[in-house]
Amino acid sequence: MAKLPRLIPQEAEKMLLKAGFKMIRSKGSHRIYLKGNRRIIIPFHPGRILHPKIVKQVLKNIEKA
Repeated sequence: MAKLPRLIPQEAEKMLLKAGFKMIRSKGSHRIYLKGNRRIIIPFHPGRILHPKIVKQVLKNIEKA
């Protein structure tokens, strides 16, 4: 299996918005995106790279979009 790319939250957000997801709300440092019945939560912590499980979830949801 190929290695997952390392993403910062702003890159993941850009990919989700381009795939048609809408930011429905924000709570603390987490932003919630929705498209149809698919929901994804991205933690926005400054200077941090997203965990590989979150990157995998983002890529999987974009692929299905």
